[in-house]
This record gives sequence, C-alpha cells and structure tokens, in this order.
Amino acid sequence: MIDFRLITLLHGLGLSEGMAQPLAYVIITCLVLLIALTATWIVRRVLIRLVSRIIRENALHWDDLLLSNRFFHRLSWFVPVTILYLARDLLLPPGHPAADLLGRLILSGFVIVSMGVILALLGSINDIHRLLRRGRGTTISGYVDAARILTFVLGAIFLLAILTDRSPWGLLSLMGGLTAVTMLVFRDSILGFVASIQLTGTDMLRVGDWIEMESHGADGEVMDISIHSVRVRNWDKTITTIPTYQLIAKSFRNWRGMAESGGRRIKRSLHLDMNSIRFISDRELEAFAKIELIREYVREKQRQIEEYNQEHGVDTSVMINGRRQTNVGIFRAYIAAYLRRHPKIRKDMTFLVRHLQPGPEGLPIQIYVFSGDQVWANYEAIQADIFDHLLAALPWFGLRVFQKPGGADLHLLEEQLQDHGPDMKTIEKY
Repeated sequence: MIDFRLITLLHGLGLSEGMAQPLAYVIITCLVLLIALTATWIVRRVLIRLVSRIIRENALHWDDLLLSNRFFHRLSWFVPVTILYLARDLLLPPGHPAADLLGRLILSGFVIVSMGVILALLGSINDIHRLLRRGRGTTISGYVDAARILTFVLGAIFLLAILTDRSPWGLLSLMGGLTAVTMLVFRDSILGFVASIQLTGTDMLRVGDWIEMESHGADGEVMDISIHSVRVRNWDKTITTIPTYQLIAKSFRNWRGMAESGGRRIKRSLHLDMNSIRFISDRELEAFAKIELIREYVREKQRQIEEYNQEHGVDTSVMINGRRQTNVGIFRAYIAAYLRRHPKIRKDMTFLVRHLQPGPEGLPIQIYVFSGDQVWANYEAIQADIFDHLLAALPWFGLRVFQKPGGADLHLLEEQLQDHGPDMKTIEKY
C-alpha cells in the first residue's frame, strides 16, 4: 500500500511509470536504512549508556565484565536486523527474483548476531568465574572453549541451511555420517576438551599452580587452562605452551602440595674428606663440651659410652677398643641442634641429618629438612645461611670438606716439592 501510494505520488510529479516504481523502492530502502541506523544510534547512545552507568556505579564488580566483553554492544545489533526483517517486503517489489535471497540474508544476519552475543556471553561467564573464584585456581576455560566451538559449528550449520534452503537437521545428520572426517578435523579439540575435563574435574591442575614438565621445558606458574593449551609462565619469564592433552598423556610435577603443606624442602649435602674423620680424645671432649648447642649431648653420650665400656671390660688405652665418640658424630649432633634452634626450620615435618653412601667425593652428610618460608628468595637465603655457618664450623670439629684439587693446589704442591724435595710428609700433606 505504501509502495503504491508513493508510486502514484511520483507519477503525479511527472515521472513515467517505468521510473517511478524503481525510485519508490530506492526511497523506501533509504528510509528503512535510516530508521534502522537511527534506532540503533538511540539504543547505543541512550539505553546502553544508561545501563553502563548503572553497572559501573553499583557495588558489584562481576557485571563490569559484561561491558568489557561488549555484550550489550553486540546485543544492540538485533535492532537494525529486526527492523530490516520486519520491512523486508517493502524493500523489493513482490515476485522480485532477489526477494527470497534478501530474506535469507536477513535471517543469516540474525544467526551471525546471535553467535556474537553468545560468544560475548561465554567470555563474560569465563571472566566472572575467574573473578569470583580468584585465589582458588579453578577454571572453566575448557568448557567455555568447547561451548565456543559448538557455537561456531551450529552457527555454520544454520547459515548453510538458510542459504541453501535446507533443513539444519538434515545437515546435522550428514555430519553424523561423516563421523570419521569430523573426528580427524576436530581431533585436537576433542582430546583437549576431554583432557581439560579430567584436569579440572580431578583437581590435577589449577591456575596459579607451580608445575614442572621437563619434556616441554616448562617450570613455572600456570597462567591459563583452555581446551587447546595450558600456558605456563616460567621462572625466567618466558612462556611455555603445552597442549592440554599432553598433561594427561605424559607426567608432570605439581608443587601445589608443597605450597599447601606450609614448608619447602631443603635437601643438600656436605661432602666430608674421609681422611679427616677420627676418634675424639678426652681433651678434645672437654673442648666440645664448651659448645653451647651440644654441651648436653656430649656429656650424656660420653656417660653412656663409659658405662658400656665398663660393663664390657673394654681396654680403653687403645682408642679403637670399645665405643668412642668421633668428630663426625659430634658434628652431626651439632647440625641437628643448630637446625632445631633455627627459627625458620619446621620441626613438625621431616627432619633428618644423615650419612649417605661414601664415594669418590667423600662422605656426604645430607640435611633433609623443611623451611617454614616458601618464598623462593627467602628460601634460598635460609638455605645459604645454614650452609655458610656449617662450612665455617667444620674446622672446629677437625673436619675438612672434600674438594677436588685445582690448579692453585697443584701449583702450591709443586712449590713445596721444589723447596723441600719429594719427602713423604709433604706429599701426605696434600
């Protein structure tokens, strides 16, 4: 009716019928487009700005993420598409060959706008979950990525169905028949989706966990877990990307247990020169008894040894007979007492000072304890302070740390041999 009146008006202005009809449809098309643009401008400038102001000024924070993901902006695209859909019969004359194509294009616009809105909503949901679960390390990125892929797949099917004028369910059944091809195309996505479900469902991995995976050169903090990959920020500030399914197929180390325990393990050894290990004389025992940390240990241990030797009639004039204290045994007791006095060492966790098997590098005295401070820099400082003290304390017990001879040692030995000749005392000294 509008087209007919406009054509009659143009015909009355002196235009021929062949010119009036096309011009009428051009004018109507311009008017519809102008209405669509005006309505969209009003919605964005007035309605969306009002909603945005309300969201920013309220006390909530999670709804701000809807704005950052442009959810309302994408939602506003429904306004022009809806106007074009309602006015589709006015844009082309009835029976025009392009009328059917125009209707399909407008319906395709609905599908594209719907996909954009759904993707923005999924991104907002992921960010909101990350905000609300901050510090807990849980993530739904895998599920969100799977929903995004499903959105793209269904959107493509509906677009294809609209443009080809076929039922979408028929296209779905066709894809079902091409299962092998579908599995091949989406192999990594399917494996990643299953792996992300296993990782998050069994709590094997969280955002913020410190993991170590030597096969992929990863040693650092998990930044993100998605359907396709897990991003790790290494301690050298590089980024390692690991395919999600590889974390199921291969082994990796998660240090979360250490973080939750409240302690960080110190496992390090002092290698003693075995030639410096010996029995302790009575005179030396008196000197050791003056060391505050082991005073009670030395006296109590000596009392037990003397009682044993007396009960068994041991001839103590020969040092190897019976039981005697050694400098390495007293040194071990000193290490244990020193660590128990240390304020940064956990006494309620594994606490060992032990010998390891002697080898070419001497006798290892291993310290196996836990630091109460897990911060990397503080942990290293605590460990360094402990071994600084123990290395400096070794000469007090007549012990030497094992150290392979270097160039300076060999040069000094050469000078001694030149000065004194190759006598055995000089050689034994070195």
